[in-house]
Amino acid sequence: MKRILFALVATATAVIAQEKPEAEVNPTTIAASIKRGVDFLIADQNENGSWGGPTRTKGLNIYAPLPGAHHAFRAGASGLALSGLIDSGDTRPETLAAIAKAGTWMETELPKLRRADQTTTYNAWGHAYGMRALTRLYQTAKDEASKEKWKRLAQEQCDLANRYMDINGGWGYLDIYDGLTTQKPTGITTCFTTATVLLAMREARDVMGIKLDDKIVKASVASVERQREPDFSYVYSQSHIYRPRIPINRPAGSLARSQSCNATLRAYGSALVTDAVIDEWANRFIDREGFLSIGRKRPIPHESYFQISGYFYYYGVFYFTESVEFLPPAQQTPHAEKLARLILFRQEKDGSWWDYPLYDYHQPYGTGYALMALSWCREKLPK
Repeated sequence: MKRILFALVATATAVIAQEKPEAEVNPTTIAASIKRGVDFLIADQNENGSWGGPTRTKGLNIYAPLPGAHHAFRAGASGLALSGLIDSGDTRPETLAAIAKAGTWMETELPKLRRADQTTTYNAWGHAYGMRALTRLYQTAKDEASKEKWKRLAQEQCDLANRYMDINGGWGYLDIYDGLTTQKPTGITTCFTTATVLLAMREARDVMGIKLDDKIVKASVASVERQREPDFSYVYSQSHIYRPRIPINRPAGSLARSQSCNATLRAYGSALVTDAVIDEWANRFIDREGFLSIGRKRPIPHESYFQISGYFYYYGVFYFTESVEFLPPAQQTPHAEKLARLILFRQEKDGSWWDYPLYDYHQPYGTGYALMALSWCREKLPK
């Protein structure tokens, strides 16, 4: 009987893993999906202009020292939500009002963002996605004074991120494993957190002209490179370099990380990340998306196959676009169509997208990622 049950479970799991989302991809379905996502964010926005909060708790929660961890979570979620609204191109009065209100919150609150305490550096996510939002506010500003304001704030966020770079180069999010209490973080430098910060810095530099610290960039890019495997999968963190074949470090566990890390190395001049590498990993992401999907919405991190967490999903979806952007335009179109099909299929009934229950931040950040990615797909597909 046990063998029969085991076989049934294994068969059901295999079916889920091989699930191939179907959705009709055309300008009408994409426009409707984007509008629903925008409507969700408008309705979900806090009165002060931000998104998310430390509510909707459950029995198992991400370690979050009060109150600073939630400042970081809210900054990251709000930066993504605001970026998604702007990328959507929606010009309805209610959308523009939500963008303006969020911009005021960014201007007031982002300069206050610091790490919660010496055990966490979640603020790296807030600085990175704060820069993403500020870059878009700069691009849509109507006058030079506003542009200069957003540029100054972005430079400040870049400098704050620099302050919390790990001694190994790059950025992590936890500093609880070595028993040390230091001014400079000495925790787990993760390739994907580092990639997240570096790509946001690059975008802010290229669009607004903020200045990057060459020494910090060089050390951080080297950290990502150290965590790269020959097949362009990436181990989870600096300490995982010595355990490259545990499940999370294998190619299926790296599906989302490889998108951002390949994009980072290519963006900062690596000749190793060729078009062929980017194309291969984009195809792997689409073909093996089922492994990431099995982890969606599970409350316990890393409990799925290849130690995948739910919050890998929309992170990978967005950074898929950052990576594929380096390919020739003709190669981008088929990837955009496949990714759009996934995003359309995964949209929730309320118009949001989410992958992991994180207090009340998951719907804003998931919707922000998805709107940015779907807006990118819209631009790459035939009109």
